[in-house]
Amino acid sequence: MSADLWGKIAAYLHDVFVMNFDGWVVLGFVAQGLFTMRFVVQWIASERARRSVVPAAFWFFSVGGGVLLLAYALYRRDPVFIAGQALGLLVYARNLYFIVTHGRQTAAEEK
Repeated sequence: MSADLWGKIAAYLHDVFVMNFDGWVVLGFVAQGLFTMRFVVQWIASERARRSVVPAAFWFFSVGGGVLLLAYALYRRDPVFIAGQALGLLVYARNLYFIVTHGRQTAAEEK
């Protein structure tokens, strides 16, 4: 690649990762970290069980990451990102509702 192209790439990366760095970017990275943890938790649980498992922690990380990413998307005014995170939060919340109500039912049935 030419030096000019490398210069343009370097300028772009500097603009994106240095000039635009603020508290919202930190929030976005924290949110993305929570979202990543849900996959790590699911992977570890599945490896331990030797089958596909989706633990409750997956959904808690999903809600945490989803709420923070929605806040970030609202701040950035990104309609695609807003719609995706808002709809995802409905699914995550519904799954947590099932876990909580099923857990209560199981506890009541064991008495």
